[in-house]
Amino acid sequence: MRRKNVLKLLIMVFAVMLFITACSPAPSAEPEPETTQEEQSPTEEPAVPEEEVANEMSTPEMDFDLGGRTIKVVAWWDMQIPDNNPDNIQRIENLEALKKKHNFEIEYVSIDFGEYQEKVVASLMAGEPLGDIVRLGKDYAIPALTKQDLLWPVDEYIKNDKVFNQKTTKEYMQYEGKGYGFTEDKSSFINGIFYNRTLMQELGLKPLQEYVDTDEWNWDTFIDVAKQANQDRNNDGKLDTWGLAQTGLLEPILYSNEASLTNEDKQNLEDPKTKEALNFLSKLATEKVGRASEGGDWTEPATFFRQGNTLMYAGAMYEVEGIMTDMQDYDIGFLPFPKGPSASAYHSGESRYQALTIPKSVENPEQLMYIWEKINEIDSIYEYPEQSTLETYLIDEADINNARMVAEGMLVLDHNTFPSLPYWDFDAELKEGVSVSTLIEKYKAPFQAAIDEVYK
Repeated sequence: MRRKNVLKLLIMVFAVMLFITACSPAPSAEPEPETTQEEQSPTEEPAVPEEEVANEMSTPEMDFDLGGRTIKVVAWWDMQIPDNNPDNIQRIENLEALKKKHNFEIEYVSIDFGEYQEKVVASLMAGEPLGDIVRLGKDYAIPALTKQDLLWPVDEYIKNDKVFNQKTTKEYMQYEGKGYGFTEDKSSFINGIFYNRTLMQELGLKPLQEYVDTDEWNWDTFIDVAKQANQDRNNDGKLDTWGLAQTGLLEPILYSNEASLTNEDKQNLEDPKTKEALNFLSKLATEKVGRASEGGDWTEPATFFRQGNTLMYAGAMYEVEGIMTDMQDYDIGFLPFPKGPSASAYHSGESRYQALTIPKSVENPEQLMYIWEKINEIDSIYEYPEQSTLETYLIDEADINNARMVAEGMLVLDHNTFPSLPYWDFDAELKEGVSVSTLIEKYKAPFQAAIDEVYK
């Protein structure tokens, strides 16, 4: 409950108690009870609940004049704050007040995604950045730009954890012990398993949520469920239903085991966790667990799932609206990607993470960070990130909890940092059934060479 509502409620309750006391006959024989100072002063405001104590991490008020400067915020979409919910309306109000107080304007610059990286990087290299606050992908910013000292470290400006996503700066956008990216967005890239509960019931399968509830949703149960759903129900010698919509699952298999192909400036193919992940993907391929391609493009697995005859689809939460719209006759649920044998928790993952940065040639980064903090220092109506989306499209409370759980455990993979790394060749051979040991011996040198190309 928001603070002002708490205060109103407490004051109303206090007033009612006073009214009841005034209207009741006073006892004649018993002494008056002792009265505290608070009770003697009914005009004082009730104490603020402990969870509403002022945020000690908030940056103290700063006084500066930007002289009418226009702050440019650059991304591959228009980042202007929409007035589509109470939170954003608060942000807009904060921004307008800050513009008046600190004498500045703000401009949101949108550059087409297809040419974004080239244009932005070229501007940074030339010392003439396209904006004061620039959104960058980690895969081409770290270490390529940070090692050239082209971005400001922002660690000292993100202490307000009610505003800034601490993982972004302290984990995801790190280089040599410093954080170079920031965001007020507390949400994570949510991906996992969408599944067709209607088909699950038709096939007589055990409710898949039970595996999660008993902490048994792992690679073994995943592959067993998928095989159970591969059925020929009309006995024509061909499968009519499938358990899994795709075979290309290298990235989710990696993060589900807390594994990776690269680790900073080293190839990581020989790490035990990575070997486990590669062996599991090889098993999926050689045992033909996933639904075979029919010659479609990268959207084919999602199309298969929408047909209603495939039990599971590994996808991302940004797809949920389309899935629910196209599958209104089906009950759709959401599960974490199954936990690998070396994993400590369920995870979502991302291999092209991005965040906001401040170019080194921009002066007074502390003022920009202060403005960004104060724009986003709001009293949110939401209890957790992505609440509106999850509660709109996920019907079952367990599905929502699954999404929140994997978001909390989001990991970032770094192999896309290296343009020459032969990721797709490696993935293709793995799916073709080439042995993991053979692949590691073949690719560890090319992987390291691609890493050295960036780091050295």
